[in-house]
Amino acid sequence: MSGGFVIAVDGPAASGKGTIATLLGRQYGLPVLDTGLLYRAVGVTLMRQGGDLDDEDAAATVARSLDARCLGDPAFRAAGSGEAASRVAAHSAVREALFDLQRAFAAQAGGAVIDGRDIGTVIAPDAPAKLYVTASPAARARRRWLQLSVDDSSLTYEDVLLDIERRDDRDAGRADAPMKPAEDAVLLDTTEMTISAAADAARRIVEAARARWETTPQGISPG
Repeated sequence: MSGGFVIAVDGPAASGKGTIATLLGRQYGLPVLDTGLLYRAVGVTLMRQGGDLDDEDAAATVARSLDARCLGDPAFRAAGSGEAASRVAAHSAVREALFDLQRAFAAQAGGAVIDGRDIGTVIAPDAPAKLYVTASPAARARRRWLQLSVDDSSLTYEDVLLDIERRDDRDAGRADAPMKPAEDAVLLDTTEMTISAAADAARRIVEAARARWETTPQGISPG
């Protein structure tokens, strides 16, 4: 990986990591990649093709042909896409197919912000700033339910909570690149935080990491 300032933001679904990553990207003028969207795109695309989410070969074929420029499809953020993402992400062949794309994004000369579940442990283990953003399952389920119920009034909080818990178990229990904090990641629990408070806490964590990084050889600008 290059010497750019990389911010790795990991954590479970609906913890606030995506919002925090976006705000950090804006704060530091860095490009942002939501890696969860890559897996959502694979899962949704596979379902559109009539494929089986548990078919590793079929899912890997979709992943290898994925065009990262097409991640703006609203279906990739709709209810059900997160479950599809979690299922295809359990396949080692899918993770391998998307590995180089994510590594290349992290290796940009100017740095980057990347959020996901294995960024600090696998994709960018040398990232100068690492956060693990979490919250209680109940808090995360409520956030996701409020977000999704705008478009689907039949969706219940209980359904979303079950989905959150199922995805947590699958993401943390998979053999390949399980969801877990990097040893040097700073834990940020957003359960009782507003968006602005969580963003401010994240900024302070990153500022401390940036100050340390700027004293290292790779953080010192030439001239």
